Amino acid sequence: MEEFKGKVAFITGAASGIGLGIAKACGKAGMKVVIADLRRKAIDEALPYFNERGWPVHGIQLDVTDREAYERAADEAEAVFGKIHLLVNNAGVEVPRNPLWQSSYNDVDFIVNVNIKGVINGIKTIVPRMLKHGEPSHVVSTSSQSGLSVIPGFTLYCMTKAAVFGMMETLASDLKGTNVGASVFAPGPVKGNLGATSKEVRPESLKNSDADTQAAPPPAPAARAAAPMFDFDRLTMPAEEAGERVLRGVRRNDLYIFTHSEFKNGARAKAEAILRAFPDQPENEDFKKAFSFLTYNPIYDTQTTPGPLD
Repeated sequence: MEEFKGKVAFITGAASGIGLGIAKACGKAGMKVVIADLRRKAIDEALPYFNERGWPVHGIQLDVTDREAYERAADEAEAVFGKIHLLVNNAGVEVPRNPLWQSSYNDVDFIVNVNIKGVINGIKTIVPRMLKHGEPSHVVSTSSQSGLSVIPGFTLYCMTKAAVFGMMETLASDLKGTNVGASVFAPGPVKGNLGATSKEVRPESLKNSDADTQAAPPPAPAARAAAPMFDFDRLTMPAEEAGERVLRGVRRNDLYIFTHSEFKNGARAKAEAILRAFPDQPENEDFKKAFSFLTYNPIYDTQTTPGPLD
């Protein structure tokens, strides 16, 4: 998908943070933007930015875990703007930091429902519509660098974000040769409000009541004192810049959209660890031919290296 002007973008979790940054990049590129978010007040606060600039925008209150509501939202978007060309599955949540065995089942249900099932619902609702209209289209789903390189204590978050990687890699394979492309967006630290919004959108039925649920304790005062002090606001990427990187990735039909080159060494270390784990033994060429669909996927060959933003 190379042309954006006049096309329709449907973005979930788009009323703040990274989602709003992507929405702004889409508006700037001349797209008609659907801001889908569970928080009606946040939608109303986001819309004036677009209206003041004369950018076509429409807000829809949507719970991405509600499949029937998702179908209605897609119908509404098409009624207002027409065919959907860009789907950004950006809605996501986090839960308190805990080892898995100390995490509550309420946390499990909450994060899996939004971070995994919400992405599935978006794909199942909108991709068939894209395939039907046949115009150049694209799907982006927001994962995280934590889906590649895990963080101790964040099993649930890392697990769900890793699932998005697998989902989008497979989707890209399944959509090869169609009018629809697919990318996984894995940002590093970007200015946002994920912690606050996660608490805000958590259903009352999943408020933690498990007796064994305790947030991990903060570092001891001595450890905090020994840690170097950084201006994290200066080090985190503006959401608008992250949004521009997403659009560049869509235009390039990238399989992976990353934001920070500082994560490259960690990714390399993981890849090399995986390679070292394979047994050192001769390969059976007949096996490789018989199971080529398992042993190699050419979708990975499509990824090239982007340069700096224009």
